[in-house]
Amino acid sequence: MTFSLLLALLAPAVAAAETDLVGPWRAVLRSPGGELPFTIEVAPGEDGPDAVVVNGPERIPMSSVTVRSSPDGESGVRFAIDWFDSELDAVLADGGRTLRGRWRKTIPGGASSLPFTAVRGDRRRFAPLPSDGPAADVAGAWDVVFVDEDGPTPARATFAVDGADVTGTFRTATGDYRYLAGDVTGDRLRLSCFDGGHAFLFDARMTEDGALAGDFWSRDTYHATWTARRPDPEGGTAVPDPWSAVALTNPAGRLRFAVDTLDGEPLRHDDPRFDGKVVVVNLFGSWCPNCHDEAPLLARWHRRYAERGLELVGLAFEFSGDRERDEEMIRRYARRHGVEYPLALAGPSDKRRAAERLPDLTRIVAYPTTIFVGRDGLVRKIHSGWSGPATGEDHDALVSELERLVERLLAE
Repeated sequence: MTFSLLLALLAPAVAAAETDLVGPWRAVLRSPGGELPFTIEVAPGEDGPDAVVVNGPERIPMSSVTVRSSPDGESGVRFAIDWFDSELDAVLADGGRTLRGRWRKTIPGGASSLPFTAVRGDRRRFAPLPSDGPAADVAGAWDVVFVDEDGPTPARATFAVDGADVTGTFRTATGDYRYLAGDVTGDRLRLSCFDGGHAFLFDARMTEDGALAGDFWSRDTYHATWTARRPDPEGGTAVPDPWSAVALTNPAGRLRFAVDTLDGEPLRHDDPRFDGKVVVVNLFGSWCPNCHDEAPLLARWHRRYAERGLELVGLAFEFSGDRERDEEMIRRYARRHGVEYPLALAGPSDKRRAAERLPDLTRIVAYPTTIFVGRDGLVRKIHSGWSGPATGEDHDALVSELERLVERLLAE
């Protein structure tokens, strides 16, 4: 048999394996808190299957889907989320009806991993529970307190209910917990999210006094408890002000930095390129989903305002400690969002060490942190965290507030 004939015979089998993936899949990560479900939708693409992760209204394209055949006839499938250094790697089993494998993601000091399964044709989020009465009323706003080994963290939750289906998110002073989707059955609320970078599972019950109390698991190790109550109309917001979390230590009111860009060019706060310009310095990590949510806005500002005197600088704080690998992750971040302003690897993701790298700041409490410098070189505002699209009106209000600030600085 000639090589060309062998390829011709193998091609239909590979194409069939790719076509077999098309459709919805109920995917589940086996977290310490139980099943962490999400939806994968696979469609035919020009170069093989395309896939998206679905969390409520959110649809996240995966970087690639690779199908491979083994000598025993099984097909392996790899769903890659390259910008988070993350993958779902599985074997197609049960006549193409299921996937079985693992989710792996690079984290500080190694990798996070959870067992992964998926069932074809099932769009359900959580497995149904027996109903023991009317569903609890969870719609609307809640003041939340998360408690872990570091102590309490306040948050504001907002949930929308459609029948038994629930969507929403938690917003903290440092960012939001992404698009969450799940259900409410009787007194039990279940929510989950998977975006390649984060894997979140929330499970709570309504108490007799109308509060919610439950657990929160993230990836394979993190656990916190949480309680939620309806907001006190006279109590103000539960979430601290993200504009006041970080201050300057520099008595001259300036932010100093000295880094090398990904192109190997030295970049300093006092470079002539910044003279008389408005400068936005963004502290981020390529591993950070909230940073990915903010990045399209920053890239848009660069395209819109550069001619009016806006400069942007991205200082990345990364996971691995391997400079070559960390710089590649930053480049993936830039390609994903069309970032054309200079980016630099500034140090490790540890917030304490990052603050030591920038001693003009009192501390760093969140990624992203965005620093606004006027034309006179003085720091005007520092914003910690990011309220992403999942926060709805809060996100829209934040974007409007930031754009008004940039316009005002440019007008000086």
